[in-house]
Amino acid sequence: GQLPTWLQGILLRNGPGMHTVGDTKYNHWFDGLALLHSFTFKNGEVYYRSKYLRSDTYNCNIEANRIVVSEFGTMAYPDPCKNIFAKAFTYLSHTIPEFTDNCLINIMKTGDDFYATSETNFIRKINPQTLETLEKVDYSKYVAVNVATSHPHYDSAGNVLNMGTSIVDKGKTKYILFKIPPTVPEKEKKKCCFKHLEVVCSIPSRSLLQPSYYHSFGITENYIVFIEQPFKLDILKMATAYMRGVNWASCLAYHKEDKTWFHFVDKKTKKEATTKFYTDAMVLFHHINAYEEDGHIIFDIIGYTDNSLYDMFYLKNLNKEFEENNKLTSIPTCKRFVVPLQYDKDAEVGCNLVTLPSTATAVKDKDGSIYCQPEILCEGIELPRINYDYNAKKYKYVFATEVQWSPVPTKIVKFNVQTKEILHWGEDHCWPSEPIFVPSPDAREEDDGVILTCVVTSDPKEAPFLLVLDAKTFQELGRATVHVEMHLDLHGMFIPEKDLKTETE
Repeated sequence: GQLPTWLQGILLRNGPGMHTVGDTKYNHWFDGLALLHSFTFKNGEVYYRSKYLRSDTYNCNIEANRIVVSEFGTMAYPDPCKNIFAKAFTYLSHTIPEFTDNCLINIMKTGDDFYATSETNFIRKINPQTLETLEKVDYSKYVAVNVATSHPHYDSAGNVLNMGTSIVDKGKTKYILFKIPPTVPEKEKKKCCFKHLEVVCSIPSRSLLQPSYYHSFGITENYIVFIEQPFKLDILKMATAYMRGVNWASCLAYHKEDKTWFHFVDKKTKKEATTKFYTDAMVLFHHINAYEEDGHIIFDIIGYTDNSLYDMFYLKNLNKEFEENNKLTSIPTCKRFVVPLQYDKDAEVGCNLVTLPSTATAVKDKDGSIYCQPEILCEGIELPRINYDYNAKKYKYVFATEVQWSPVPTKIVKFNVQTKEILHWGEDHCWPSEPIFVPSPDAREEDDGVILTCVVTSDPKEAPFLLVLDAKTFQELGRATVHVEMHLDLHGMFIPEKDLKTETE
């Protein structure tokens, strides 16, 4: 095919790539050692490159020729040859775990730099052109967080906004929103932007020892949207997991009898909305978008009624019969919540406070809290992306992968949240990755641009490829076949040529 001449830059992707070290195996697909790969677009041609992230975790494991660093779903134990004192010491030092720096989930941009990220307090700087691994950054040196999301947001000034959980710090557990500036003041050129990191606000956890797990959050023009779901990490269980011989993932539990709480924090005043908003128990990983309209906050997410998704990716389940045998017990559902931040305080109990045209409701309880029910936009999509220029604004399109009852994506979709129209791309034996939208330089409309996705095939005779679709029509513009094994990845970003430092810089 033919690629648009304006498409110049690097598509950078991240995901688990190595699941066996020596004779040891990871238990879970999300534990594998991070493998970065990139597609460089230059003058109508595409160049492929891949490299393992040379994290401390990777180096320790490779040197020992076995898994020696614990991951979320795999607990690693000390060398059996060690003496009893060394063993006892290792057990003690695991109570507050030293987390892994195997940053395998996403790529984050801060200023001119790029980092591989996961959900621990560590991120690794990388060179997007050579995929070399550079310095390790520990968030906890700059802000009191033990874990952080791998889905940050970027504001118009270039700041990175991210959230992390501070576990039992000064007797409190809280969720912290922090901001990393893109540049440092001239006179402090030698310092890194993390030294100028600032805490925007914090939200107290409803439970001291059982904070919510979360993978992403939402932002509107004026608010942070944080969902405290009843999918929780049990800190006491986590502290004793090593001694009990279980993995940290077993310390996550879904409390289906609980509520899901919505928090809205005003970015300017740093104060949370005083009304309590909630919905039924659900599990979510990905926010799609959020915006404000006529005193309401509208936010779209992909929700589940249980946590079966994580369990499906245990490697013991990923066998030849995977597609036939593994069925999600809860299908991903794209839900729109419409939350009236400004409403008539004298409204009667039981009355719906949503005044926008939507089937979503927000009903006042006797105690003054507001129970929200969503509008169902569609079912069976995951790994959602949007044209990020429309983040925090009213928008039309979600680009996502289609998943039926199996968690492996079989198609790419473009879904119009306003008209509910849907366009598909799919081929037999093809498993596409998260679709990334790249706007054309003279874009006038939200879908002016292309969609990039890496496609692996379940047919061993077919080579994997990079697919380029016209974002408007969803017609294929071209594909670049890669004659090496390519891994199923998780997330990534497109870096336009102008954002890449030249080698001399």
